[in-house]
Amino acid sequence: MAGSVRRLLAAACYTFQASFRSERTTEDGIDKRFIRMNERIRAREVRVIGDEGEQIGIMPPFEALKMAREKNLDLVEISPTAQPPVCRIMDYGKFLYQNEKREREAKKKQKTITVKEVKFRINVDDHDYDTKKNHVLRFLDEGDKVKATIFFRGREMTRQSLGRQILERLIKDVEHKGLVEFRPRQEGNTLHLILAPKKDAGGAKESKPAPPKIAPPPPQGGAQTA
Repeated sequence: MAGSVRRLLAAACYTFQASFRSERTTEDGIDKRFIRMNERIRAREVRVIGDEGEQIGIMPPFEALKMAREKNLDLVEISPTAQPPVCRIMDYGKFLYQNEKREREAKKKQKTITVKEVKFRINVDDHDYDTKKNHVLRFLDEGDKVKATIFFRGREMTRQSLGRQILERLIKDVEHKGLVEFRPRQEGNTLHLILAPKKDAGGAKESKPAPPKIAPPPPQGGAQTA
């Protein structure tokens, strides 16, 4: 029994270590904790790539490190499983900074689409309807989806057709800004629809008419015909 417990513990420990390592793996498949560089490189020979990407050749690590130091750069082992291991001369700190900068810029370009909810009542008056409709238009302009909801209370459940009329009116009033992603649907005592922002066609510019062609002046001194 003790042996089976030890095997279970060893398997759990291995699973935890494997998942923990996978979270720390970089895009290049190299664990940042185990990157060897400079004096930590222990191979007898390494294949060296220069800081401009050129192939330098195979040499002992101390010679490659000397070349890197002459340029005030680092020697980084980028492929430890190759035979021999591959190292590159680079500014490792700058390399990490540029990677982090690219990741930040990529996150900035990502547009997070949220769903904003606007609630209507079946007895909504024109002024309140226009106010809520303007909210829907503003959310669509900002690139968000809109969930228009009508909540029926008590006896209002017998007047569901009024709720559908309000939502159909809303669809028609905002069709120049939004697309219907989900038609009005009933869920319990709630009726709702989903509107998505319309993709801008890019605002095609109107082509300017070509300037009129100017007729060339008649030749001087030529005979004129009636």
